[in-house]
Amino acid sequence: MRIVNVICSAGKGGFFFDDQKAIKQGAAHDGLIYKGKPVTKGFKAIRQASESISVMLVLSDGQIAYGDCAAVQYSGVGGRDPVFLAKDFIPFINKHIAPLLRGKNSGKFRELAEKIDNLQVNGKRVHTAIRYGISMALLDAAAKSNGVLMCEVIAKEYKTKVSKLPIKIFSQSGDDRYLNADKMIVKQSDVLPHALINNVSEKLGKKGEKLLAYVKWLRDRILKLRSSKSYNPALHIDVYGTIGLIFDHDINKICSYLSTLEKAAKPFALNIEGPVDMGGREVQCYYLKELCRALKRKKIKVKIVADEWANTLEDIKLFADENAGDIIQIKTPDLGGINNTIEAVLYCKKKKVGAYLGGTCAETDRSAQVCVHAALATGPSQMLAKPGMGVDEGFMIVYNEMRRTLSLLNSKKRSK
Repeated sequence: MRIVNVICSAGKGGFFFDDQKAIKQGAAHDGLIYKGKPVTKGFKAIRQASESISVMLVLSDGQIAYGDCAAVQYSGVGGRDPVFLAKDFIPFINKHIAPLLRGKNSGKFRELAEKIDNLQVNGKRVHTAIRYGISMALLDAAAKSNGVLMCEVIAKEYKTKVSKLPIKIFSQSGDDRYLNADKMIVKQSDVLPHALINNVSEKLGKKGEKLLAYVKWLRDRILKLRSSKSYNPALHIDVYGTIGLIFDHDINKICSYLSTLEKAAKPFALNIEGPVDMGGREVQCYYLKELCRALKRKKIKVKIVADEWANTLEDIKLFADENAGDIIQIKTPDLGGINNTIEAVLYCKKKKVGAYLGGTCAETDRSAQVCVHAALATGPSQMLAKPGMGVDEGFMIVYNEMRRTLSLLNSKKRSK
């Protein structure tokens, strides 16, 4: 079977593109939006609607395979590609990508995905969002061409086994960290709540007191609302480097504070994502490595999650090699092709580092579905419920796709 045409349509993401630098510098809320002017190149406002592009591959038998090009909420910072706007990139895809795909064999995924992922135009690699969406469409095309599920294509081509059990789902709350936490608890999300602690004065507190109070509230809320004592979710909070800011990146002070959070979270395990943002890959990697070592020496069991500056497959391999984090977020749009996400999970597992198949609230329903198949075929320690910040929708999309896929796989086994 072959690809006979490539069709693009402009779409929306599940949340917004936010200028992280402006927010960290203290931009104040005005309802949904932020007051002030953006400071990151490419932004027209501190908060603007996220965009996507659906790429549809018409196969020679008439089937349509598709994937969505999408970028992260905090584009343009931390070494990431700039803001992704459909009007700018649909013409680019039509000119530079579509001609390379027409006529190609759609039966295999990996080889063609890697070719597109490594493509350079005018001496530069293609935007990560484009590589992400095109690779999804190629994976779907391989599945449709072979009459199998996407996870089965991955398992065959990467020599893995599809999980028989659901992958743990991690939900993120956005700014509505109280009401949305209730939703997560009622729906029994395995890992929660992210909490979006991206501002010192409003959310962390100048001495960390606001986050400490929130952790205590969250612990008590789970104990109060859970329907069974067997429900023991891990607490996972993203602090966007703000803990480093209030303690002047002093490792001993940070360890002391994390120990306080650990005690407040008990009996639940605690993961802290992005405790510092050192402004560059090498220095970030070195600092997280030293922080993890210090926590282990002090027997503090808080797990550190690497995110900022661990963007590409090469970055993730470096952080895994250096043990710069107990868990590494594989932020799927940042890696470009979904083939890189697959390899990143497998590499982390090989190095015995936790693999968090993440992403962003600014993605789409389609990218979330494809990521479920990548997760089932590679077995990360957790995957993100996405897109959006409303909890219900993202959790539903990921949960239902996972259960559907597992049911189909079980049905195949029974029919043999």
